[in-house]
Amino acid sequence: MSWNPALEPGCPDDIGIDAIETLIVPRSRDLGGFEVRRALPAPQRQMVGPFIFFDQAGPAEMLTGQGVDVRPHPHIGLGTVTYLYRGDFHHRDSTGADQIITPGALNWMVAGRGVTHSERTSAAARSGPNSLFGIQTWLALPAAQEDVAPTFEHHGKDTLPMIEDRGVSVRLILGHAYGEAAPAKMLSDTFYADVTLEPGCRLPMPDDHEDRGIYIVGGSISIAGQDFAKGQMMVFRPGDPITVAAGGEGARLMILGGATFNEPRYIWWNFVASSKERIEEAKAEWRAAQWGKGRFDLPVDDRDEFIPVPD
Repeated sequence: MSWNPALEPGCPDDIGIDAIETLIVPRSRDLGGFEVRRALPAPQRQMVGPFIFFDQAGPAEMLTGQGVDVRPHPHIGLGTVTYLYRGDFHHRDSTGADQIITPGALNWMVAGRGVTHSERTSAAARSGPNSLFGIQTWLALPAAQEDVAPTFEHHGKDTLPMIEDRGVSVRLILGHAYGEAAPAKMLSDTFYADVTLEPGCRLPMPDDHEDRGIYIVGGSISIAGQDFAKGQMMVFRPGDPITVAAGGEGARLMILGGATFNEPRYIWWNFVASSKERIEEAKAEWRAAQWGKGRFDLPVDDRDEFIPVPD
């Protein structure tokens, strides 16, 4: 499919650098063999649209037999998005989902009132040297949907809309943008896309969403004549026409956003909620470990261990 002809590419210099409302330089942490860079939540910005958590995992190279093991753990009040550039994850959750995700595909899990899941490098990948590189995000759920039943959707690489033209490639992961809509069911206004730009090519940001942000995965971009390198996130002022240009090595971007929320969100460990009371209730139920008797159970084929509530 062709690039939407209604989009005017514009010029980055048509706007001032003050169109960037927030610039975030993610903090890094070592998780034992691979690095995670966390852009959201940040001290100056908790959310971009519904996106309340944004982690870059890797890139990392692992030896034969090695891999990542994220043991079963709980969530409430959010949807989780797993999207990989390299490697795989074996996802299991308490809805009964059992799915290996590979690069370019989407795993979308809505926790609602409560879900438990694990993510591990697959046995096939561990049979030799393997890589991990991807993005994991959480989307806060609207207050009216915080207690929905948990669900899981997997959408293969070939089912996600592609928009391509003249050195610009956009894979729409969630929501709607550029006249296309991704297949996953969303509970709030959202867009999320994987963008590749060849050197010098330009991308106009969607203009039909209130909150809009960019995370630079690789390469560099310029906005209003100022250059930005990989590993940075910028959030734009609502309403301004924004076009970014790739640097001399091109760029790999994640663009994200949607409608802002009218009420605050609280985060504690793996829980997101519109009230502290909801978090305390979930904390008590996970600590009680009464699997299958309340909001939490363990994945059917991953019940031998779990991550306890932090002290």
